[in-house]
Amino acid sequence: MMKRWTRDIEINAPIEQVWSFFGGSLEEMQKIMPQVVDQKSVKITEEVVGSVYRQKYKEGKRIEEYDVETLEYLNEPDRKKMKIGFILANLFEITAFYELKKINENKTYLKYTTTNRPLKWFVKVFLIFASDKVVVEFLERVKRVAETETSRL
Repeated sequence: MMKRWTRDIEINAPIEQVWSFFGGSLEEMQKIMPQVVDQKSVKITEEVVGSVYRQKYKEGKRIEEYDVETLEYLNEPDRKKMKIGFILANLFEITAFYELKKINENKTYLKYTTTNRPLKWFVKVFLIFASDKVVVEFLERVKRVAETETSRL
């Protein structure tokens, strides 16, 4: 049993601005993922795919640490893609896939697909009640941050 959510959104910001949150520094990533408190390179490959980063994620008072692997990567002027995968708390195998398309100089289409596969029988029940609320909130945060930064330029 695996759950998959896909949502998309149009953002009034240039594609490079939006992309910087996904393929940039920890500081840029934290603008859209404030719970990520640390990220260090474990293995870097020339083609990006296969690169691994150790991430620390704060959930309430607890900090989870896991390795994030880049599974797919494309960085072209009008199209960008990045798919990452990680195992959370030895309970869930998670992937996140970000696809960006340039609509025009100041508008970007972002499609976000995430999958969540339970690794233990007793956590399957959590997925039955899982909704797309987190996915929708994430896209709205990316849009808000990108548009706020673009209006400052």
